[in-house]
Amino acid sequence: MTSPDLPVATNTSRRDTTAGGTSPQKKHSWAGVVSLSVGIFALVTAEFLPASLLSRIASDLGVTEGVAGQSVSVTAIIAAIAGLTIPVVLGRVDRRHLMIALSVVAVLSNVLVALAPSYPVLLVARVLLGLTIGGFWSLAISMTARLVPASKLGLGLTIVNVGVSLATVAAVPAGTLLGELWGWRAVFYLAAGVGIIAAVLQVVALPSMRSTASAGFRPLFQTLRSRLILLCLAAMALMGAGHFAGFTYIRPAATEIGGLAPAQLALLLLAYGVGIVGGNLVAGPLADRSLRLAAFVFPLVLGLAMIAFATLDAGAVLLFVAAVLWGAGFGALPTVISTWLARAEPDRLESVGGLQTAVFQVAIALGAFIGGFLVDGAGVQTALVVGGASALAGAVLIVLVKPRPLA
Repeated sequence: MTSPDLPVATNTSRRDTTAGGTSPQKKHSWAGVVSLSVGIFALVTAEFLPASLLSRIASDLGVTEGVAGQSVSVTAIIAAIAGLTIPVVLGRVDRRHLMIALSVVAVLSNVLVALAPSYPVLLVARVLLGLTIGGFWSLAISMTARLVPASKLGLGLTIVNVGVSLATVAAVPAGTLLGELWGWRAVFYLAAGVGIIAAVLQVVALPSMRSTASAGFRPLFQTLRSRLILLCLAAMALMGAGHFAGFTYIRPAATEIGGLAPAQLALLLLAYGVGIVGGNLVAGPLADRSLRLAAFVFPLVLGLAMIAFATLDAGAVLLFVAAVLWGAGFGALPTVISTWLARAEPDRLESVGGLQTAVFQVAIALGAFIGGFLVDGAGVQTALVVGGASALAGAVLIVLVKPRPLA
């Protein structure tokens, strides 16, 4: 059963509606979906690796840690721009070929980072990664919709977003550990190896998918006329910015609020990671059954868990419970939001994918900035409470305003 408030893309015996037009009959391929998930795992891992290796990168390249950290910001900004432009600029390229090419560029980016003799060269490499992330993410929704039955779209997006969940959990701790053992350059060589595996899987598993998108930016502007899309993007911005306003500073929050020791902090982050994976696994099946329920419950859990984390003074056990729920609430959002957008605009999936990518990347940067301002001015507890309230506002926005797309 699907939500009665949203249009659902349906399969027909001969034709399939996709990004801006029609295409021949779908070629369902769950293996293709898995190959996209591995690709996203490789990309998200590479995106956040510098966060675990800042000290070593900065020391080796002769810059401050603050400057080295901008390599993550540059990647996010370029990804936001690329998410909107790559599907248009390369609008007529077979999507199978494009995704494989983007994965190859990501491999080259990681190799170039590993070989970088200076910080400017590293930034150029990270620009390439941003282009890849933006392009890959913007096409992931539309490709998944073409690879799975319409009634299983939520499950398909869950599989794709498992890559996000696992990378979010593993990238920073694995990068820290392997960087200590082998050095930061070796870690990026390993990331390149993961990217090669992803590209090979895509070569084997992805069927040919000729583009059906209309030329130019017109489909994107038409998509922005939909009140439902604008509603969903605004809600996603509130949820994403709220989350990152708090999560960026979860380490000092756990120390100041919960008094956790370093060993306990590692376990807390593990608990958060378990929550992310669990939330993502539950999100898809629930979204397939009741999308509006899923779109309300998970941001509600996210917001309440953040506020509880900041305000409960009841010992480490409840802090760990709050961390698991926080992770579950956030871990579900990519799948739920992607499914919502795909159901809202089944004829313009590449446009909504680009918009989702751009808004989410901006939310990362905006949330971290606002969180930092609040931490410096009012304390980390306030940052978490405000972030949680922002997520709750997103939940209210996406549910209480009746979603009805413009004709």
